[in-house]
Amino acid sequence: MTARLEDKVALVTGASSGIGRICALAFARERAKVVVADIHVDGGEDTVQKIKAAGGQAIFLKTDVCKSTEVEALLKEAVEIYGRLDCSCNNAGIEGNMAPTADCRESDWDRVIKTNLKGVWLCMKYEILQMLHQGSGAIVNISSVAGLIGVQNLPAYAASKHGVIGLTKSAALEYAKVGIRINAVCPGFVEGSMLERMTGGDPEVKSRFIARYPMGRLGTPEEVAEAVVWLCSDTASFVTGHALTVDGGRVIG
Repeated sequence: MTARLEDKVALVTGASSGIGRICALAFARERAKVVVADIHVDGGEDTVQKIKAAGGQAIFLKTDVCKSTEVEALLKEAVEIYGRLDCSCNNAGIEGNMAPTADCRESDWDRVIKTNLKGVWLCMKYEILQMLHQGSGAIVNISSVAGLIGVQNLPAYAASKHGVIGLTKSAALEYAKVGIRINAVCPGFVEGSMLERMTGGDPEVKSRFIARYPMGRLGTPEEVAEAVVWLCSDTASFVTGHALTVDGGRVIG
């Protein structure tokens, strides 16, 4: 079977764990050279080691996506090392503290919006500039089912993820004619640390989460990563401005 991203260069933010790490591994499996970016050094370097252990190529670049100077430096160094940038998965994000809208602290609101929405915009800004220089590229932004429906007690998170979809669609229109495709993936809740934080590890609370999913289970990071890789590959060459749900039917249920 031919690797879908042979000789491509892929960037993944928030790749020290969870969906980001699995996306980085999936890109490497498809023979892309992977730039692993995260604020967490140990996890990011561990992701690189996992890729190399599987026979892939990867580097880690410490980056705070909230800071334009660091994002600009990330893109500059990635291109200096690998020569180009073909695919990007803008995944870095946080859920923030759970509280109803009127009880959400301003500091928490600002932190979530800055990371999840401004961070995606900053990454897109510098990714697009590089892809314009090349005349091609594919970007996938990680939104959420919380970008499509309301979610109680996570007002900043839901607002930021709705914003990611709007940003994705606007940019897709702007760059559709110059060879740059921009899409979003909207995962439902997947098995992992975010779910554990939100449920407090309580099996009963987790079972209530699962009950909202028509397929009767939560997703896996691997299932999300497959959607990301497909959108970045040539097999999705006529897809842009799309928000692809990977949610076991949660939005329609």
